[in-house]
Amino acid sequence: MSAFNVAKFGGTSVADFEAMSRCAAVIDNNPNTKLVVSSACSGVTNILVELANGVQEEARRIALVEQLKEIHFSVIGQLKQPEPAKSAVESLLKSVTSAAEAASFQSSDKLTDHIVAYGERMSTHLLTQVMQDRGMNAVRFNIRDIMRTDSSYGKAEAQLEEISALADEKLIPLCKDHVVVTQGFIGADAEGNTTTFGRGGSDYSAALIAEAVKAAGLEIWTDVPGIYTTDPRIASKASPIPEISFSEASEMANFGAKILHPSTLVPALRHQIPVFVGSSKEPEKGGTWIRQQVESQPLFRAIALRRNQTMVTLHSPNMFHAYGFLAEVFQILAKYQISVDLITTSEVSVALTLDKTNTAGGAPELPAEARAELEELCKVDVEYNQSVIALVGNKMSGSKGYAKKVFSTLEDFNLRMICYGASQHNLCFLLHESVAAEAVQKLHAELFEG
Repeated sequence: MSAFNVAKFGGTSVADFEAMSRCAAVIDNNPNTKLVVSSACSGVTNILVELANGVQEEARRIALVEQLKEIHFSVIGQLKQPEPAKSAVESLLKSVTSAAEAASFQSSDKLTDHIVAYGERMSTHLLTQVMQDRGMNAVRFNIRDIMRTDSSYGKAEAQLEEISALADEKLIPLCKDHVVVTQGFIGADAEGNTTTFGRGGSDYSAALIAEAVKAAGLEIWTDVPGIYTTDPRIASKASPIPEISFSEASEMANFGAKILHPSTLVPALRHQIPVFVGSSKEPEKGGTWIRQQVESQPLFRAIALRRNQTMVTLHSPNMFHAYGFLAEVFQILAKYQISVDLITTSEVSVALTLDKTNTAGGAPELPAEARAELEELCKVDVEYNQSVIALVGNKMSGSKGYAKKVFSTLEDFNLRMICYGASQHNLCFLLHESVAAEAVQKLHAELFEG
């Protein structure tokens, strides 16, 4: 295991010059941090996604590129030595303009990945220069030189053996004498085409990098001091969690805790790399440590909320005492690369939820072709604007009476699905988006504020 840490900074942590300066101070204060992974500046990826989706009006394209220029040049204007970053960003903005024009004629997943990657490519030029201005021995590294993926644009799969071998050759030696600044979220396929891991994938790529360099620890710096019992923007009395297990944190990430990407912990778990989550705005407040083993294992640890879900219900009398129906359903879903999240069954119906995690974002869809094939088997109903609430904790199946407490708190809500049993770490249910926040507030007040 390497003696150094990997530190990842999210979009709000590198939003402007002041934010980047705070990041540089955090890095400078920990001599063990030798590898820094940066997101795009806050708001930049959304602008790039709009351009990638194809903007027909030239005036709108120009205005969006001008927004990008303003965000980055506001930092450049405060650098002691602005020329290197200025030259690099100007060149990248010209490329964005050309690519956005191409997307206005015909967009694609491949072109989308090419365009949205410019956010991280620009932000790392700025952060590197901020660090150099402070006298730090910082160098910028193109992560696409080692982050090898397949060609699944928008939701790339990492090629772990290649990444590890390339990191040994190109990245680890650089970290011995420098603080290396590189990009999260992006990689490259075998042909050198830019790929991305999907929205929120910076955390995951940072964990992959930490795994590849065999880091002693992974730090994820964001705008809140650690993981909370729920989103503080929903429940004002949510409190920070000092320590949480990999299993609990994985459940929280999978069920919508935005502070972590769902795949983030997998590489760290494989190599037992402890993960720290803290605020770059207030590093003195500490944060949350995520480890394999933790001292406390409360029945209720946290509540996670995942919005923008789609529920698909399949009805067929042929399911009754039959076999093979589910196999056919999942064969169709697999054919169209549809990811199923929750699932419940009865004798004559199946209800499942879909989640969309690729770069373009948006509500998950059941493609018309897939729906047509499913309708040859059964009746298909699709409902949008749903939310999943997950109650995360420990040893729920061995605890009596807790379900009564949970569901009595939610007696005034119409729960569309309830899933429990696959994991001892969560109980989750589906309800309409319009009442999801209120349900979280009531649950948190009952289970965490008493």
